[in-house]
Amino acid sequence: MTAADGRRGAAGLRARLRALTTLVAALLAAAIMVAGLSAAPALAADGTEAGDTTKSMSTVDDATRALAKKAKGKTYTIATDTTFAPFEFRENGKMVGIDMDLVDRIAASQGFKVTIQSLGFNAALQALSSNQADAVIAGMSITDERKQVYDFSDPYFQSGVQMAIAKSDDAVKGYADLKGKTVTAKTGSEGEAYAKSIAKKYGFTVKSVDQSATMYEMVKAGNAAAVFDDYPVLAYGISQNNGLKTVTPKVPRGYYGFAVNKGQSAELLAAFNVGLKELKDSGEYDKILAKYLGANASADADTNSVKTVERVGFWQLAAQSLPALMQGLKNTMIITALSFIVALLLGLGFGLMRVGRNKALAWIAGAYVAVFRGTPVLVWAFFFYFGVPQLVGHAIPNWIWFSGLFTLSLNSGAYLTEIIRGAIQSVDPGQAEGARSLGLTYAQTMRRVILPQAVKIGTPAVINQLVILLKDSSLLLTIGFADLLYQAQQLYAANFRVTETLLMVGVIYFVAITLLTWLANIADRRLNK
Repeated sequence: MTAADGRRGAAGLRARLRALTTLVAALLAAAIMVAGLSAAPALAADGTEAGDTTKSMSTVDDATRALAKKAKGKTYTIATDTTFAPFEFRENGKMVGIDMDLVDRIAASQGFKVTIQSLGFNAALQALSSNQADAVIAGMSITDERKQVYDFSDPYFQSGVQMAIAKSDDAVKGYADLKGKTVTAKTGSEGEAYAKSIAKKYGFTVKSVDQSATMYEMVKAGNAAAVFDDYPVLAYGISQNNGLKTVTPKVPRGYYGFAVNKGQSAELLAAFNVGLKELKDSGEYDKILAKYLGANASADADTNSVKTVERVGFWQLAAQSLPALMQGLKNTMIITALSFIVALLLGLGFGLMRVGRNKALAWIAGAYVAVFRGTPVLVWAFFFYFGVPQLVGHAIPNWIWFSGLFTLSLNSGAYLTEIIRGAIQSVDPGQAEGARSLGLTYAQTMRRVILPQAVKIGTPAVINQLVILLKDSSLLLTIGFADLLYQAQQLYAANFRVTETLLMVGVIYFVAITLLTWLANIADRRLNK
């Protein structure tokens, strides 16, 4: 081996170590994200909140302004939550909310552009750690633990936590009434941190979930006695008739910040800080808060004076929701069709390898089937969307579509491989023997005798796999793919009409799958006359 070869080998080893280090950092970020530990702000001597101090916490100076100018003209990808109204939610197909308005105004004033990725809180942080996003804004609390992984902006909102119960519940009037009961809170939120901090004292159990709407439905259904959540989120939900009421005053907690990966995107962070200070100095910041919180925009407000809006009927809700749901259905059908075509090609190729004479190819096909049938779909969705960009060292354009395509097609292809193998082996062995006796080669026998019969045998199972594939596509919402269920999630995050929205989704899925099955059966009859 030459010295040049040794240098190349060492360089390759260093590259692999860097990729491994990045992956470990992402896992650490995920662990800290799940922990969701929060730091409380300073309190006055009497134990009450010392006031909204975000306006006096600016770090903007001449150096910050100079650095912020480097962001001008650039485009950044900002990851956010899906269900955290009034900070981020979807209204008339557009992401709106306090966080969204702040980002839009700051980007406009500082001369850069943003692309918003609505992924969910956990997925947003994973996207940031895997360099699929440049920053996260999602009502994210600034904590010492998170500062080890992320760089934060100046605080843009001071948080507080309240407890809410079902509107019809008269038994729970405070924390003392929760003994022996289960409460719920959102993973990684201030509400979760506070609930866990007092759980032992008051004798209740905390169950964490990923969406605000899910928490509220758990309380209304009686699966949880109470919910702990950030007071502006509760205020907005109650104003939208989410079926809850608050029974405790606001407890002061930490601050929300705009986050980037540690040591990266310094110019973006500086631009955000400069823009935030300008919004506060001009009074525009207060107008944004008042737009979504009304009387609750002040630091010492809670949800007790919330005014509710009129609840619309089911058919009006359906009419408002249909455009977004149809867009989601369109994306669902496209990804299903593309994935099925790729999966069918994989299934045919590996299926023939499974029954072929080459033992090495048969083993490869068997290994493929074992790996993708033996692992959950979600594991591959996360691996392709979050893991692959870390391994290659940079973000990949339109990767969410390719991640979905690879995930669904490789998983479904493994099942189709076994369907095709079984169909081929179900053909009477005498058919192959007769063909060979007539002088046909192995390839001719497979093409002209075996496969036509195998297609007829396997078609019903293939159609069934297509239906399964369509339903499995809903799992892609976990990486932010805008399918039918993702759009529904966006809708009920804003209107809190979970049951009615999911009923509409169920009907749409049923109609789509029924029509798809009907068309597939027509094709089956024509192909297999």
